[in-house]
Amino acid sequence: MTDAPLPDASDPGFLADGDLPRLLLVDDDLPLLTRLARAMEKRGFVVQTASSVAEGIRQAQDDPPDYAVVDLRLADGNGLDVVAALREAREDIRIVMLTGYGNIATAVAAVKAGAVDYLPKPADADAIEAALRVNGPGAPLPPPPELPMSAERVRWEHIQRVFEQCDRNVSETARRLRMHRRTLQRILAKHAPRS
Repeated sequence: MTDAPLPDASDPGFLADGDLPRLLLVDDDLPLLTRLARAMEKRGFVVQTASSVAEGIRQAQDDPPDYAVVDLRLADGNGLDVVAALREAREDIRIVMLTGYGNIATAVAAVKAGAVDYLPKPADADAIEAALRVNGPGAPLPPPPELPMSAERVRWEHIQRVFEQCDRNVSETARRLRMHRRTLQRILAKHAPRS
């Protein structure tokens, strides 16, 4: 992670009244949480942290921040619950979802719940800051990834998404994908292809 200068008052990350933007970080990986909190403070955020769904929801209700970074899987539940509580407490909040278990289905769920972006772990502070501050309506598209997903991985992700949408029903998924049931079962039994 690189240190960036603190933004000035003309920076869109600052609030209209000149206060520093408040950021809530929710992750149960305490070393990562501590490192990320320090890095985001250096980037001009006032950082609050939470290490559980319950704590994240409580902070969302008590004092909704301007921005949030939420891990998808927490020890006591699903980070999507925190995203929903944050969005309910403050409509204009900008939320980024982090996860070590990335797939298209969870990315879609995160965006539907109210996240503005979805980043796979490990994500550095520069990528998180860019996602929080840049990805707004009318913002330019981010540059293409250095290592985009392979065609096999995209296919696997699509099959997983349809499988989840069919409530993990193999027969229904095979019917919708116009695929033989046994072929689908073999694909589902394999691990995800590498990027």
